[in-house]
Amino acid sequence: MSDVRHVLVLPDRDAAEEVAEEMADRFGVAEEPQLVRDALAGEDDAEDAQWLVVVEDPAGRLDPAALNAFAEEYEGWLEKP
Repeated sequence: MSDVRHVLVLPDRDAAEEVAEEMADRFGVAEEPQLVRDALAGEDDAEDAQWLVVVEDPAGRLDPAALNAFAEEYEGWLEKP
């Protein structure tokens, strides 16, 4: 079975940091999610950057629908694989 990676897209760094911190409590994620700044194409202004929370799910046990609902609480979404 291949490793599964979930990518949650958040509107700003604060939301991404909160989501990353909540992942362990809410979903029992053992490994710290990775935060990645995703500058929108052609934009130099940091205010126009989205933030990605990358969650490794080697066992494939996280429910994408639950992750999407969780991201939506922070005005984000789960990126489709």
